[in-house]
Amino acid sequence: MRDMIKMVVVLVVLSSLSGGVLGALKNATEERIDNQVLKFVKGPAIENILKDAGNDPVADRFSLTVGEEEKNFFVGIYDGNPRAVAFETFASGFGGDMGVMVAVDVETDEIIGISVTTHNETPGIGATIETNADFKKQFNGKPIIGDHNVKDDGGEITAMSGATVTSKAACKAVSRAGDIYEQLKSRIRDQVKNFTG
Repeated sequence: MRDMIKMVVVLVVLSSLSGGVLGALKNATEERIDNQVLKFVKGPAIENILKDAGNDPVADRFSLTVGEEEKNFFVGIYDGNPRAVAFETFASGFGGDMGVMVAVDVETDEIIGISVTTHNETPGIGATIETNADFKKQFNGKPIIGDHNVKDDGGEITAMSGATVTSKAACKAVSRAGDIYEQLKSRIRDQVKNFTG
């Protein structure tokens, strides 16, 4: 009995130490991991759709709370005028969640461009959404607020050949971006004004 109690105490102490070490490690690396994700995962997507901006949109960002989630918004400054914002939304694709970065002109409420940040789509089929400029360009200039659907669902977007599920996921992610933008529009515009060229 005494050995059993001793073993339980040792396990409790080891578990507590392990938990503490893991917690400290997470806290110590969290900011660095976030910066790496921004630089190597979201950064290229942001730079792709805000490529003509005169600033560094990855550095010029602010956060707003959406529901229980804190979301980053990346500001694009054109000719000294901060008039674009990009943010990421998600929708379920063929292989799981797909992240889509959507850039919006805050003066016209029109989509500037979209870019895929993360996905698990089928290589050679749905995964081509990363490089399929023709598909992504279809969103440019459309109002951000409102539903975006492929033609089979009554919308204006032509689905990628053989990748209808992926195409629908992109449409759903852009529609979600529209919902978020509509909900936070005045706060987004107020925040964007704080950035200067």
